[in-house]
Amino acid sequence: MKVLGADIGFGYTKATDGKQHQIFKSIVGEANESQFGESLLPGQPLFPRHLIVGGQSVFVGELAETQSRGRGFTLDQTQFLTQYKKTLALAALAPFVDSGDPIRLVAGLPISYFRKHKDALTTLLQNRHPVTVVKPGSGEREEKVLYVERVRVIPQPFGSMFNLMLNDVGKAASQRFVSEKIGIIDIGFRTADYTISDKTRYSERGSQSSDSGISVAYTAIANALLEKSGINVELYRLYEGISKGSIKIKGKRYDLNAISQAAFGQLASRIAQEVNRLWADDWDIDAIVITGGGGASLAPFLTPLLEGEVLPVPADQDARLNNVMGYWKYGMNIWGA
Repeated sequence: MKVLGADIGFGYTKATDGKQHQIFKSIVGEANESQFGESLLPGQPLFPRHLIVGGQSVFVGELAETQSRGRGFTLDQTQFLTQYKKTLALAALAPFVDSGDPIRLVAGLPISYFRKHKDALTTLLQNRHPVTVVKPGSGEREEKVLYVERVRVIPQPFGSMFNLMLNDVGKAASQRFVSEKIGIIDIGFRTADYTISDKTRYSERGSQSSDSGISVAYTAIANALLEKSGINVELYRLYEGISKGSIKIKGKRYDLNAISQAAFGQLASRIAQEVNRLWADDWDIDAIVITGGGGASLAPFLTPLLEGEVLPVPADQDARLNNVMGYWKYGMNIWGA
């Protein structure tokens, strides 16, 4: 039996077995047979990005972005669940298990989608899934059955709380997060989730989702680029340019620093207003945690606007992995023994 955590997000898909992790863009594309399949330089991806699922040959992640003629990427929750989530999940889980090994899986959903989609996501994943994995470089095909024996779906931001609270065997490691009232701001690509853990108890009153994910800022940046360049850049193709501070379009380089600062500042102001209003009666919160891939980008803008003690975002950690590591630790807590 293998305990795994999977975070199938609108922007990135992540998975871990506690020893290794993988992360790739949540893009699914049609596979094409390349006439020249070898890389021009040494070095191959560590994990496969080409699978055959239900008789359909697909690329996922960056391979789909760069090689697929038809690519699928959506910010619609229902479409994401019905068309992409299963394929992304199987691609994420496949490298961590041998064929037929029982998998105990913890996954998450944004708070606003939790009640409506929790059972559907469980039904989608809890099954035996035949897949063919095409290994990078060699093209060798491996037939596998991914046997997802049990699925536990939890509200998404609690992954970050469990990551802080639990150690690698699923036991409480930080007394602060067990005994205090902690507010969590989890900024993903499509949504921002706000919740309160009051001595590990979920607060319904202090929890909600909003549409204030980092994609709001990305859309503003894309619109500014459209005005300047005439090119409508897909949101998922902005990641690297925003990180580097510039993007080259048709041979011309565009500086993104000022545009990004303005977009991030506006989004941070919007989130701070939502959080401060939601938690107005929770003036006894001991600390606030900012998490998620979007949280890492917005933390410098958001922290001064929040009412309360905000814990610093560790600079040496990939904030996109906070939830999935917490999912795995929670799985170890309930199934590890």
